[in-house]
Amino acid sequence: MLAVERPRVLPEALALAGDSLAQGEPVLIFDAVDREGETDLVFLSEKATPELVRLQRKDAGGLICTAIPDELRLRVGLPFAVELLALGEGEYPLLRELRRQSLRYDARSAFGITVNHRTNFTGVPDNDRAATIRAVGEFTTAAASRSDAELRAIFAAEFTSPGHLPLLYAAPGLARERKGHTELSISLAKMAGLSESVTVCEMLGDSGGPRSPEAARRYADQHGWVFLEGHAITEAWIRWSA
Repeated sequence: MLAVERPRVLPEALALAGDSLAQGEPVLIFDAVDREGETDLVFLSEKATPELVRLQRKDAGGLICTAIPDELRLRVGLPFAVELLALGEGEYPLLRELRRQSLRYDARSAFGITVNHRTNFTGVPDNDRAATIRAVGEFTTAAASRSDAELRAIFAAEFTSPGHLPLLYAAPGLARERKGHTELSISLAKMAGLSESVTVCEMLGDSGGPRSPEAARRYADQHGWVFLEGHAITEAWIRWSA
């Protein structure tokens, strides 16, 4: 079951980041120079508002995605995107080639299906996406008290697919196993005793590439938000989850 655990003692920066997420504020997480080399603007999914979605869209500029833990993915029965491509290979042989990924920064993709909440009109506006994100967060929080059959029924009743919100599925061991923003963000939320669904968006720079970590840190400082490096979360998670 997905139980919210009592937070243990965390390094000050991580504890501050957890408090920020709990209050509906964003935090910034830089993964690593030898990985994507990107900073994501992150907030707790259940705290989603149109203003937070607009912030990600305008100040970050990357792809807005919502991450959920692997245990929830398995309980609901949600496939990875590459698994769906594999299922269609017989009728559409091109899919076999398309799913042969050669990621430069990781061994696999975390992408799952895309969803809209059933209350959405198109799913694109900030208020539509905020409603979808918030519903995923609330669904994740309530999962501990539901059976697997109930979760599947609720998910089908609340969401449609394809939609405009990509779901990301975390690795089972979180930052101990994979050091993507999906795992780093959920590891942080779990250590802080929060819901294990977060919404992430890459911060882009004016050059057309990712925003430099120095520029992202300045942005965080200007707004009074916490900036974390991935290794700090990983080291804390390895100790916390031992």
